[in-house]
Amino acid sequence: MTKSPPVLAILSLLVFAGPVAARTQPPEDAAADDAAVEDVLPAGPLRVEVPPFVDPVPFIEADPPHLAKPVRKLLEAAMKTEDTAAVAALVKFARQTNPFDKDEIDAMNEAYVNRHKLLIERRAEADRERIRNSGVLKLWKGQVELGAFRSTGNTSNFGFTGAAKLDRKGIDWQHTIQLSADYQKDSGTVTREQYGASYQPRYTLRDGVFTYGRLQYEKDEIQGFRDRYSASGGLGYRVIKSDDMNLSVEAGPALRRTNYLEEPNDTTWSALTTLDFDWKVNGTLKLTQNATSYVGSDDSTFTSLTGLEAGMAKGLKAKLSYSIKHETSPATGTLPTDTISRFSLVYGF
Repeated sequence: MTKSPPVLAILSLLVFAGPVAARTQPPEDAAADDAAVEDVLPAGPLRVEVPPFVDPVPFIEADPPHLAKPVRKLLEAAMKTEDTAAVAALVKFARQTNPFDKDEIDAMNEAYVNRHKLLIERRAEADRERIRNSGVLKLWKGQVELGAFRSTGNTSNFGFTGAAKLDRKGIDWQHTIQLSADYQKDSGTVTREQYGASYQPRYTLRDGVFTYGRLQYEKDEIQGFRDRYSASGGLGYRVIKSDDMNLSVEAGPALRRTNYLEEPNDTTWSALTTLDFDWKVNGTLKLTQNATSYVGSDDSTFTSLTGLEAGMAKGLKAKLSYSIKHETSPATGTLPTDTISRFSLVYGF
């Protein structure tokens, strides 16, 4: 059956009136809803409660930060050697590139330095013990020199030269023996005959300072004397002492006895000064300079020997040298200055 229009209008009014009634509840229903919300949410800011931490707090073990393995291996390889300069350079750059590990690097370097120092001390003590137990004929080192020379002054000729040097270094004592000879014979006539020998002990008083004695013999008939004996002693000082360079000076009184060929023998007091200089220019080249002066009231003698050595093979060197000898009061008929240029081969043992 079809509904009439009045009935449809009444049904529509009832549908729309329901929701309006729900939205317009009495005030007491709204208050009840608010009370229910307050029971769920606390007043004030929202807080979240979590379970308490476990007591004690759990601890997880972990290795501390450490130096990178490649850097550590590089330092360890270098520290197995005795090249302190290389180790110092590597430590410097490792600190710069690994600033957060510098404490570990410093600890490695300190351990290396202490080991190296202890090693040097043990070697030095072993060396001193070896020297103490060595006999008089041991510990000697030396060199032999053979060659030719050219002289100017009282003579102008060529000849042959030879020299030898022995040296023994102990803990406090040092002994040096030197021998030299120049000889030439021209048409059956000896035109040059010069010989020399000396012995010098040194005793170290303290670092750089030493006392010395010297006994010396000379024979040079071209200079007008058959024999000359000298005895002296005094103090010396090592001005420079390093692996590449050494310089020492000496000074003291000297007594000289000269037996002339044409004049009366003479005994005089003199003041002796010497200079000994060695410089290793590089691995094969060495420069030497020795100078001596006997200054007296009647006669003074000045000598200088400059040498240049070049290594050729193990123990073998070529040597060029130039010597000057000057007498302030030479014997009658002789010139005051002699010079000799030498070329020789030197063998060390």
